[in-house]
Order: sequence, then C-alpha cells, then structure tokens
Amino acid sequence: MLASIATLLIPVWILLFLVFLLGLVALLGRIQNGRYLRPVILGLMKVPYLKKWIEKASNAAIERSNPELASAMKKMQRTGAMRDPMKAQAAMSQLTRDERRALLEMQEQQGAAGGLAPEATNRQMRRRLEKAQKNAKRR
Repeated sequence: MLASIATLLIPVWILLFLVFLLGLVALLGRIQNGRYLRPVILGLMKVPYLKKWIEKASNAAIERSNPELASAMKKMQRTGAMRDPMKAQAAMSQLTRDERRALLEMQEQQGAAGGLAPEATNRQMRRRLEKAQKNAKRR
C-alpha cells in the first residue's frame, strides 16, 4: 500500500526537484550579480541543444532591452569579428552611429574581461580603439 502511494507521488517529487533547481538558479543569479551562475551556464553551454536555447534566450533579452546593441552584435557575429581583429575593425566601420555607441557602452560595462572587441595588441590598435570610443561618446 505504501509503495503504491510512493509511486503515485513520483511526478510530485520531480516537480519539487525542478522547483528547487529553479530557486537555486535564481539565488545564484542574485548573489554578486550572477558571479556564481556564470560557470554553471558555461558548463551547460557545452551541450549543443542547451547552447542554442541559452543563446536564443540571451539574444531575445538583449533585443527587448537594447535593440541597437542586438543589431550590432548580429552584424559582428555575421562578419566573424569575434575571432579576427581586422574583421572586427571592418565590422565596426559598417555599424551605424547608434549601434556603435551601444556596442562600446556594452564593452565598457563588461570591461576588458568579456568585451566583443579583441584586446588591442599594439599601440596603434589601442589608439584606434581609444579614438573610436572618444568619437562615439562625442556623438
């Protein structure tokens, strides 16, 4: 009799476990601005289907909050600017003024750790990047 009740409660246990996981993710997202949630998400992104879902959710959130930034990020990804500094420079020249401003603001918020533009490797590239940032702020 007791075993049959336990088997009937399996969906309830699964639901409670999922609620617990959701609460844990919410808690980790709140602590230090998601510092401890990032490694968990990066680990989940190794699974191809989860990576697609996470990227889609992230892009949708960015599109809702900042459409110019979303457009700029799409253009940067299309050109392959994430891997090659020369392509990143060419892609920056194709962005509109608002898109460039949104992208530079996002890079400033993230700092050098996670920006889209690659780290300038020599003095000339650093000066170009500083000049572009000054021009974007001036406009």
